[in-house]
Amino acid sequence: MSVLSNRYASKEMREIWSPESKIKAERRLWIDVMRFQAEALNIPTEAIAKYEAALEKIDLASIDEREKKSRHDVKARIDEFNALAGHEYIHLGMTSRDLTENIEAAQILSALKLIQERTASLLFRIGEKAEIYKALPIVGRSHNVPAQLTTLGKKFATIAEELLFAFDRLNNLVERYPLRGFKGPVGTSQDMRDLLRSSGEIEREIAKSLGFNRILDSTGQVYPRSFDFDVVSALAQLAAAPANLATSIRLMAGLELVSEGFAPNQVGSSAMPHKMNSRSCERINGLAVVLRGYLSMISEVSGEQWNEGDISDSVVRRVAISDAFFALDAILETTLTVLNEFGIFEANIRREIEEQLPFLATTKILMAAVKAGAGRESAHEALKELSTKALIAKREGKAQSLLDAIAADSRIPLDKSVLEELVGNPIEFIGDATSQTERVVARIGAAIKPFPGALTYRPGAIR
Repeated sequence: MSVLSNRYASKEMREIWSPESKIKAERRLWIDVMRFQAEALNIPTEAIAKYEAALEKIDLASIDEREKKSRHDVKARIDEFNALAGHEYIHLGMTSRDLTENIEAAQILSALKLIQERTASLLFRIGEKAEIYKALPIVGRSHNVPAQLTTLGKKFATIAEELLFAFDRLNNLVERYPLRGFKGPVGTSQDMRDLLRSSGEIEREIAKSLGFNRILDSTGQVYPRSFDFDVVSALAQLAAAPANLATSIRLMAGLELVSEGFAPNQVGSSAMPHKMNSRSCERINGLAVVLRGYLSMISEVSGEQWNEGDISDSVVRRVAISDAFFALDAILETTLTVLNEFGIFEANIRREIEEQLPFLATTKILMAAVKAGAGRESAHEALKELSTKALIAKREGKAQSLLDAIAADSRIPLDKSVLEELVGNPIEFIGDATSQTERVVARIGAAIKPFPGALTYRPGAIR
């Protein structure tokens, strides 16, 4: 298994992609096909029972030795299962891709459904934070400098809306994701037709057992790898909102406004005892980079297929698809942990607002000056001149009062009492932030309704 699997991914995601789970799934598929073929091909009931009895007897070392001799992974697994059962009734009318691509599709679908559940849980937790902090003013930044007031809840709502957009795509992908079916070496289903006269009925039965609503009508030996790109790009899109949240938390934590949490025995640095860095958020950002790397890999094999199929993409897919799921799974688990342990330093938030409010109020003062008869551009020029001068003085540690300077400037037709009233209540500076947040929270409730487990899910422990 990969480092992503061993160190970061959840037990449930590891189980979907484990070698043992894949082999069991392949063996169940072989058995289901045998049952369907039994009457037409005179496959004895006793033989099927022998295969069923050997279903969970998985010896990875033995299979590996067989593959070293045959240099063919599927042939090695065929020979192993036949040897355990003492018969040769599996894989009739099938090519390797009839086995591997159907099972890989089933793994992908199972992993997508797990991601659905985890994403619904993350939406719920982000929505909780948005609701809690929907009316808490905080300094908003553009170009990473103070711009206007917003609310902490709106910051969470903005992340949630981005995630809702990706969640819609994920739900659509789960609904339309297809099974390849039994198409044979070049996609014509000739071998299965030779055995059963038709491949349609067996395809429908297997698709139903594996949980698929759709089956491809026309594909070659391998299904189009652009389908893999669709999957991995959907995962990368889902990762964007948690990565943006992690970045925001890191920046706010650097200003001592919030914290991702710090466990009692946690160590921030082996050298600097005082450090309480946002290491989990850093992990989220790093995993997002890894995931986008896998998307780049998958993009390279999308649109590069030879005729009805080749295996030049095999090693890429073997690494990139499962690891992409491990990376996103880890991102979701880590983000849920961050939200569970998230905290704020309200005194510091208020202190920053008090320090920055006269500067943040310049847009409000500009509107008030225009309403009082000033020309917009001349008022804007005056406020720019006065505020930048005061800001430079502040940075140099010199005494300054921006409101006094504005009140004394004839270009701004507002006296000191009016200016003080304008900046007197920070809640008056947040615009529609609260109502915007409430609308997003309502949408979250509707989106996660089909996933009741989202409300109670708790992430596993992270390292």
